[in-house]
Amino acid sequence: MTMRRLRRLPALLAAWVVCAAALAGPQPVKKIEFWTFSMKPKFTPYFEQLVQRYERDNPDVKVEWVDFPWDIIQTKLVTRIVAGTPPALVNLNVPWADEFARDGLLLPVDGLLGDARPRYLPGTLKDLTFGGKTYGFPMYSNVAVITYNSEIFRQAGITRAPRDLDEQLLFARQIAARTGKAGLCPALSKIDGLMMQQGLPLLRDGKAVFNSPAHVALISKLAETYRAGGLLKDALFAEDNFPAAIDAYKGGRLGMLLAPPTAVRRIETDARDIYAITDVAPAPLGPTGIADGGWLVHFAVPKNVSPALLPAVGKFARYLTNDANQLAFARQASVYPAMAQAANDAFFTTVPAGAGAAEKAVAAGAVSMPHSHTMYVAGIDDYDELRRYLVKAVEAGVTGKQDIRQALDQAVAQWNRKLSSQRSH
Repeated sequence: MTMRRLRRLPALLAAWVVCAAALAGPQPVKKIEFWTFSMKPKFTPYFEQLVQRYERDNPDVKVEWVDFPWDIIQTKLVTRIVAGTPPALVNLNVPWADEFARDGLLLPVDGLLGDARPRYLPGTLKDLTFGGKTYGFPMYSNVAVITYNSEIFRQAGITRAPRDLDEQLLFARQIAARTGKAGLCPALSKIDGLMMQQGLPLLRDGKAVFNSPAHVALISKLAETYRAGGLLKDALFAEDNFPAAIDAYKGGRLGMLLAPPTAVRRIETDARDIYAITDVAPAPLGPTGIADGGWLVHFAVPKNVSPALLPAVGKFARYLTNDANQLAFARQASVYPAMAQAANDAFFTTVPAGAGAAEKAVAAGAVSMPHSHTMYVAGIDDYDELRRYLVKAVEAGVTGKQDIRQALDQAVAQWNRKLSSQRSH
């Protein structure tokens, strides 16, 4: 072959590739449908722009974003999985993911995480690991901070934020004794999470064990604080007592509020006089080293997604949850990213000079975020029903309607009957 022909060879090869592609026709467009819950209308611009950027950079992919209310997304998902037409990705929280994974309705994503795995906060991946397999791409979480009324603290002779649960309850009793106001409003409808954060298991070897002396001691401390007037009685055992708690705080009737940083913004908007005397601190970690208020949201891959589509799904999921996108979303939503680099961004970790309580709250939550876990009991059917038995027992014990040990014994017996029935089936 002559030198002239050798020089022409790359051009000839390129022409051949173009002709072959033309003969083969255009490549089929990959369609990726992903679902979120309760994101519209507030986050419509965020997701629409994200989709536009991805489609611009990946012209062989068409992305469809669908948003459902949080209370119907599970039903919609099951229907589509059974029909064999699931979305490629779906927003879930950890308890939902655990239940769906146990029912075989999700695909593990270990092979799709790729080199993104080390960039997520370890605790977020641990939350999504069931039976040794990972079932989601972590997106965001939240943690609680302690918001406290510095004037009520001053009147009660308290000079700093509490460092553990015992001090929270002690300070609450002190506030009640010296000011006549309630000090604390714990979410006792979630007493199971509090027990686990305090290192007190609910189950051991498949049986309920929350009537141990240590569990009785915890409920006794709550009962003592309740009797002393230290616990806000408004909706104390309601499924969601946050509205009552924040209203009491904004009205100057509550010394401490355990809530996400977004609550501090509400106080700033609704009660500027109370906001002016509000300070914040990281919520104490339990003996387990777990932060209060963690609730991870992620993207899972449902069963029956086409295997041929999975590489493209993994690529989009990694993009959807990368540092830049998590950071942008978290700043808008006042939540915390699940990726380490984004979570360590100066927006979360730096308190500007002259910052108010709202800015301090963001940084206080960032301190706890690496210790955030979703606290729930995994692997049990009809868990909400069992939790209600526990909450009723705790309510009877805390309010003095029943002996604490007796109430917990009865709830344990109810749990074990239910668990035994589940095993037999």
